[in-house]
Amino acid sequence: MPVPNFTVKEFQLIECFFNGRSQVRKDVQLGIGDDCALVVPAKDKAIAISCDTLVENVHFYPDMPAKALGYKSLAVNLSDLASMGAEPAWMTLALTLPEVDETWLTDFSAGLFEAADYYGVALIGGDTTRGPKSISITVHGQVPQDKALSRHGAKAGDWIYVTGSLGDSALGLDILRGKREARSENKDYLINRHYKPTPRVLAGQSLRALASSAIDLSDGLVSDINHILKASNVGAVVSVEDIPLSKPMLETVDLDQALGYALTGGEDYELLFTVPEAQKGALETSLGHAGVSYSQIGQICSGESLKLKRNGESFIPTNFSFEHFK
Repeated sequence: MPVPNFTVKEFQLIECFFNGRSQVRKDVQLGIGDDCALVVPAKDKAIAISCDTLVENVHFYPDMPAKALGYKSLAVNLSDLASMGAEPAWMTLALTLPEVDETWLTDFSAGLFEAADYYGVALIGGDTTRGPKSISITVHGQVPQDKALSRHGAKAGDWIYVTGSLGDSALGLDILRGKREARSENKDYLINRHYKPTPRVLAGQSLRALASSAIDLSDGLVSDINHILKASNVGAVVSVEDIPLSKPMLETVDLDQALGYALTGGEDYELLFTVPEAQKGALETSLGHAGVSYSQIGQICSGESLKLKRNGESFIPTNFSFEHFK
């Protein structure tokens, strides 16, 4: 059904681009089409809820491909669920647009449902309205009672780990903005890491019985590890030479610049987590099933400060902190 403008009733827009596309889940009693959705949580599980809003010219540029934006809008929420060890289940979508663009909506919904179908998430409701372009998604997950990960469990002596490699997304954004150049194969990889992050959902679930604390890396390693330190009332020493850096990153910028991106660049959506000494041996088996690489980068200590070390010496990173385009 063609939808030429916002004079078309809201339910027609929803019917055209979103209804009937969603994952089918047995725990959804009533989804899109009524005043509220009805879901039936599993017994003995807590509900984890996360909401993110992406605003044009604040969180994404107008030229970002609509399909990539649809995918990323959900992926950043799923990363929050991953950091809690939760299993994704349901989402709602509030979409604000200055006008109805049929091509944009087709591509956006394709990206959104690509992520939703892969991670088993059902769209159960939301809202559409006219205004400056923004996307708000609230995602719900389930986690066994008393098994959720949090930021406040780290203790002195725990080891600090990260999944994947860091800094690629921030470098990809700089390439998109013409601030950096890269060989074609590296360029494609780095831009894709910005457009299409991988929420570490299975890794988060695998860490429930092992990790003492966890957080997803959205604002950069330095900023996000400090959230754990503050919540847990501890300090940390991070050896920057152990931070995982991708080959495309190291072939595009020098090591100091790479470490700057990794420490303060943001939008990696990898997991940062701490593990007690007694659980270190179980990590390889547990995360091996999740199919994700991981690296030990430091240790929790007493005190309240973060110390960055490079081969035993104090290190100050080049600042590439994400600041919402300000």
